[in-house]
Amino acid sequence: MTPEHERDTAPPENTRHDGKPGMPLHWKMAIGFAAGLVLGLIVHSTVGADAPWVQWVTRNVTTPAGTLFLRLIFMLVIPLLFSALVMGVAEMGDVRSLGRIGWRTLAYTIVVSGIAVILGLVLVNWLQPGAGVDPARAQALLNEGAERANAIVGSASGQPKGLDMLVSIVPDNVVKAAAENTILAVMFFALMLGIGLVLTRTRATETLQRGIEGLFDVSMTLIGLVIRLAPYAVFCFMFNLAALFGWELLRSLGAYVSVVVLALALHQFVVYSLVLKFAAGYSPMRFFRGVQEAMVMAFSTASSNATLPTSLRVADEKLGLPNRVSRFVLTVGATANQNGTALFEGVTVLFLAQFFGVELTLAQQFTVMFVCILGGIGTAGVPAGSLPVVALICGMVGVPPEGIGLILGVDRFLDMCRTTLNVTGDLMLATVVSKGEPDGPGAAP
Repeated sequence: MTPEHERDTAPPENTRHDGKPGMPLHWKMAIGFAAGLVLGLIVHSTVGADAPWVQWVTRNVTTPAGTLFLRLIFMLVIPLLFSALVMGVAEMGDVRSLGRIGWRTLAYTIVVSGIAVILGLVLVNWLQPGAGVDPARAQALLNEGAERANAIVGSASGQPKGLDMLVSIVPDNVVKAAAENTILAVMFFALMLGIGLVLTRTRATETLQRGIEGLFDVSMTLIGLVIRLAPYAVFCFMFNLAALFGWELLRSLGAYVSVVVLALALHQFVVYSLVLKFAAGYSPMRFFRGVQEAMVMAFSTASSNATLPTSLRVADEKLGLPNRVSRFVLTVGATANQNGTALFEGVTVLFLAQFFGVELTLAQQFTVMFVCILGGIGTAGVPAGSLPVVALICGMVGVPPEGIGLILGVDRFLDMCRTTLNVTGDLMLATVVSKGEPDGPGAAP
């Protein structure tokens, strides 16, 4: 199976039943976002959220519709993350033959993804984009969604702490961990299974890997189908939130988008430049000039997988990287090296925590950081795949998952931005890993 085909099983989002092009999903989501926001603001400014008919609509129409969307997402998140993470690790099948290249790829992926998440968390803690909302109104929304949220975050309050938290990452019963949405334990098992598939190459394990790949493909297809409901869910979420919060919502959402874009820009142009300069001895200016085509393609398509052929050609023609390195690193990176996704998830979870007035301890923020680094692997290549991870992390740390409705309407633009960072990071990683190879950049002729 070719890399271009591996992650391309989701149904096209803008194709009608008769095969003719329809309105792109991101435009539908934008319309739903704007309609729900405007209508909610009108209600907030005129009759108020306490009006009997408004309460009836939110209780019997918009809230059940939004809850259904969330339930569909949560139904698929465990098989999706499990299969994606196993495949992300198992696709490093050349680890033993490439040796040093494989482990350097993994090490740089973890380190740079960690820097991305830390940068995002520092900025969101410093700039506080979600702060300043009236606590009474925030508490009213928390109380309204308490019953729905309890089903998701029921185990969050009983999460172990300190050394017990580290021990609990290793599950004694992975089926029980999955049933209880103990996501860290499930991801640890997925990591171990992926490593086992890399180290054990038999006909039986190849069959197992194909089966897990099939689970990933099915999960991704179903997520694509569920995401088609997102415009309607966006309308319901935004109507409920805007009717309650009014113009404060616009202020917080604008600040949130600004913080995400600022964090992505700093990571791309500062962190990547420093890594290129000191880890690879490669000119950042030369690198960014060379990867412009891939960056534009990534921003236009919002898909790392759709950009992969362009990235491979850019690595060969513009950066002069050895094919044996670039093909391995870029193919794995399209799945595992998702700095932008990891950063976005961390910023979003803390923004929602600030918006709803949920204080997160340092230990909880460390948990968010750890899951975001792994989530950057587990959500790669899935349309709007960050949203299930964000909702699940929110449940882990006691933030209302319904808050993802705030960011659905602007997610397309942010997806384009973070995909650009993801693709640029893959090419940066390939450049760094190529350093010191006999046929790498700067090698003696």
